[in-house]
Amino acid sequence: MTPEKALLHACCAPDAIVPWRVLVDEGLDVVGYFYGSNIHPADEYSKRREAVERLAREMGGSVVFAPYEPETWMAKVRHLAGEPEGGKRCALCFALQLESALAEALIRRCDAMATSLTVSPHKDPDMINALGRALCRAAGIEWVDRIWRKGGGFALSVEESRRLGLYRQKYCGCIYSIPKKEG
Repeated sequence: MTPEKALLHACCAPDAIVPWRVLVDEGLDVVGYFYGSNIHPADEYSKRREAVERLAREMGGSVVFAPYEPETWMAKVRHLAGEPEGGKRCALCFALQLESALAEALIRRCDAMATSLTVSPHKDPDMINALGRALCRAAGIEWVDRIWRKGGGFALSVEESRRLGLYRQKYCGCIYSIPKKEG
């Protein structure tokens, strides 16, 4: 069965540009989904949320926003605070985001789900896709198994986000990834 409606988990607006366009070009009805509880501080969340809203308008689509609950996110990952970037804390964070997105995909009766997480050269696409496949298989919907940064996808996301004037963040989003000030 060919999917008709896909939920795209958008980790941020810049990274969602390429997958959103490709999925639409492939004939899918795309619903954007932004989790955001992992983003600190609240003003950073607001900037990213506004950028996702702008992208949805640009794409002529809709976007759903999960409730912003950073305290809940923190309670779930705090025990991994000492983990390095890309380690177990990140894997748990991705799982929390994709589980939340999957719940929304099921509510909206989507028959496929994708994530923009694999646009970033700083994230492990094999781990992310394995997680997405497992979650979607258990729920009975199709996982769109892509590494969006391939074929110049990351460079295109940078170029297009600049052209569209979208906010481009300087760190992953979580409190543990906020760049330390020099001096």
